[in-house]
Amino acid sequence: METLLEHRISAAAPLVFIIVVAFQFLSRWLEQLKKKGPKTAAGTRLRKEIKELLNEASSLSQPSTFAQAAKLRRMATAKEKELANHQELHGKEIKCSYELYLRVLFIFKVLTYFVLVCWFWRVPVAYISQQLVQPFGKVLSWRAGGALSGNLMVGIIPWLILSTRVSKFVCRLFNL
Repeated sequence: METLLEHRISAAAPLVFIIVVAFQFLSRWLEQLKKKGPKTAAGTRLRKEIKELLNEASSLSQPSTFAQAAKLRRMATAKEKELANHQELHGKEIKCSYELYLRVLFIFKVLTYFVLVCWFWRVPVAYISQQLVQPFGKVLSWRAGGALSGNLMVGIIPWLILSTRVSKFVCRLFNL
């Protein structure tokens, strides 16, 4: 019985950390997709047409072709307005769907954290040497017990908080 409990505790800390990191990466990834906006075929086609019109207008630099270059620039400006309208219409739809995904992810994250807290409420998640966490020992062992043979028992709530902070730092390192 004791070895089963020790095995469960030894696997709990990395498992909880991996779950927290996965949630953090997913939420950052969805946030970035929401910020980038939609990439549609019509938007890409309009961008290409605008670029072609502007390149053609810039190639017409002679005084005799000024009217033709101005006409091409006006056409490019009209296409830019069309592109802006297209992006606005499709952007609202896509952003609403990303908002829905983010809400579902948040609810799933809260439920998962709740299940983890209930599962490990009075059971330590990990053991850490007491010398490593000397001034913060009581905080880390909250709701998990105290020290046991020179090792400090880490509770689930402090471990979730610590894992969340570390996963945010890791996401910033990877620019996610």
